[in-house]
Amino acid sequence: MSRFDTYFLMKTADVPEYVKEKGYMPADAELTAKEIGDGNLNYVYRVVEEKTGKSVIVKQAGEALRISAAMRVSTDRNRIESEILEIQWQYAPALVPRIYGYDTVMSACVMEDLSDHALMRYALMRHETFPRFAEDVSTYMVNTLLKTTDVAMEHKAKKDLVKRFINPELCEITEDLVLTEPYNDVNHRNIVFPANADFVKRELYEDKALHLEIAKLKFAFMNNAQALIHGDLHTGSIFVKPDSTRVFDPEFAFFGPMGYDIGNVVANLIFAYDNGVAAGDAAFCDWTLTAIQETLDLFRAKFLTVYDECVTDVMAKTAGFKDWYLATIMADTAAYAGTELIRRTVGMAQVKDVTTIADADKRAYAERLNILCAKDYIMHRDSFQSGADFVAAVKRASAIA
Repeated sequence: MSRFDTYFLMKTADVPEYVKEKGYMPADAELTAKEIGDGNLNYVYRVVEEKTGKSVIVKQAGEALRISAAMRVSTDRNRIESEILEIQWQYAPALVPRIYGYDTVMSACVMEDLSDHALMRYALMRHETFPRFAEDVSTYMVNTLLKTTDVAMEHKAKKDLVKRFINPELCEITEDLVLTEPYNDVNHRNIVFPANADFVKRELYEDKALHLEIAKLKFAFMNNAQALIHGDLHTGSIFVKPDSTRVFDPEFAFFGPMGYDIGNVVANLIFAYDNGVAAGDAAFCDWTLTAIQETLDLFRAKFLTVYDECVTDVMAKTAGFKDWYLATIMADTAAYAGTELIRRTVGMAQVKDVTTIADADKRAYAERLNILCAKDYIMHRDSFQSGADFVAAVKRASAIA
């Protein structure tokens, strides 16, 4: 009987034995393993065969969040992530990592090593730019989102997938950390930069009109099983190099509103913009805004084309429906970009793009920009339809902040 027949949280020294026993490396291979992950939920290891240089990534789900041992989550998310990456490879090949296999006992998967890529968040914090990003991420989003809607899928087949990828524990994290706590600190876990405490109190905690819109967005997130979304599509879930983009880590995935994914991409490019502003790097800031505009405009153009290629529902072919449907997605994109901007600014899971800004005045300015832009997106979401609309809101917030 193998010791891997019962779940336990592996240490680095356990991982080489695991990949050999499971057949991903030869039994006589000399292997080295190194933990490379820094996320809140999982343990990620790179395993290399010394003689050949062959390598794989092993990712195991822990039973508690690293940022809070009291927050327990189901390890079934590893199955969800693995199966979703396999589905996404069919829709968007070469834009996600290959999955070699997953293990429901150890809640671990083995996947392609993308160590020749950089984690996008850290690359952007170095103010690197990526000319293919807008092209690649827009293709990824159109193909993985639109093609998993009722517009394109046979409806019973889609409902079967909805059941298969119900993800209640991780959805609850989003419902709490993104769509509740930033507006009231009900669980006393928010992290507010002291220089902005009065600003946050006024703009977030006391704005009842904002609270109403967030309540609408929360229940739309919980009830709109529109498409198979990634659920946590930020720059820490994307590997990049100049000629390649790979989206990974879809463990928050479930059937939800498309705009949640698209809005997360927008918000995280704004965090990169914040970092560039603080550093005085005007050229990088220009690239981030261009990336936002191009990503959204390419998404729109590709959506309209792919819609006609994949639409199967007869009512979805009704004149005017396609344009109405896209308009609702763009409005959702704006709203959920806003919720991501706010939660990463005052919530318990913040981003290094902003928290590493050493100058207190510049950090305070960046956080005010994020909140003001977010409120514009949320409160006026129906008016955001083009990439230029989204960029103009950043510039308005920058001027006011």
